[in-house]
Amino acid sequence: MINSTRGRPSILVVDDTPGNIDVLREALKKDYTIRPALDGVTALKIAAADPKPDLILLDIMMPEMDGYEVMRRLQADASVREIPVIFVTAASDIESELKGFELGAVDFITKPFSHAVIRARVSTHLELHDARKKLEKQNQELKAKSDLLEKIANLDSLTGISNRRHFDEVLEVEWSRALRNNAPLSIIVADIDYFKGFNDHYGHIEGDKCLCLVAQCLSSSLQRPTDMVARYGGEEFVAILSGTDIKGAELLAENWRAEVERLHILHAASAVAGHVTISVGYATLVPTRSMMPYYLVGVADEMLYQSKGMGRNQICGREIPPFF
Repeated sequence: MINSTRGRPSILVVDDTPGNIDVLREALKKDYTIRPALDGVTALKIAAADPKPDLILLDIMMPEMDGYEVMRRLQADASVREIPVIFVTAASDIESELKGFELGAVDFITKPFSHAVIRARVSTHLELHDARKKLEKQNQELKAKSDLLEKIANLDSLTGISNRRHFDEVLEVEWSRALRNNAPLSIIVADIDYFKGFNDHYGHIEGDKCLCLVAQCLSSSLQRPTDMVARYGGEEFVAILSGTDIKGAELLAENWRAEVERLHILHAASAVAGHVTISVGYATLVPTRSMMPYYLVGVADEMLYQSKGMGRNQICGREIPPFF
């Protein structure tokens, strides 16, 4: 957005000839605040100071540091790089203009000056610059909203952890990564034991609280940023562990089981214990091109049912040998 001094845009006019600055000031003083600089060093200091100028009129032919060098230094400084620069020059040859545009100038004004042309060029480029800044801000806001919506779309609305949709996306990514790297990939599936009985006994509000507590317990048990846990559906949870072998999967599966038991959530309707417990299945493999990602999930789910068959509040796992 345009900076202003007393509500007016400011123009930095850089020229080693005071008379040229006076001409430009006369052309622009009605609508703009003029900030003069007689050399490149002073110009760079003014450009970097707050409030920064909204536009720079820069003479090319100056002693010690010419306009081209000033422009190079402006472009090298991220804090002032976006300020539009119009070169002011007595030269009207194509090479001079091309060099200026290559350095980042937005326009040229040729001496001798026409007040009408100066005002028109300055007004146009200030409006363009302001419009671009507004568009950039709108794009940033839209991106932030889009990112937020994407994040919301990936979360389970009840528990706040990832949902099935996000699990499916991450599984595809991690499967491809493991395939490229010839690395192990593990899946853990957990189910709250006798959860229907919990809901029937305590009601759905308490059931939702139980799901949230278990979800956060499982999520906080993950060891690495690349691991993820999702609510798979109902009272079932699933984790993706990239680069994790069968021993690592077993350790986390047992940790899940023990940590949930340590929550000591009362469960009078459980046939396993007087508190909430989970049954856990896990599976590990090194992907090959003849396999599909959900084969691994299916095996982990089979292991979950085996743990239930063993009396629940158990873990059961399997390492899948490679096949081609």
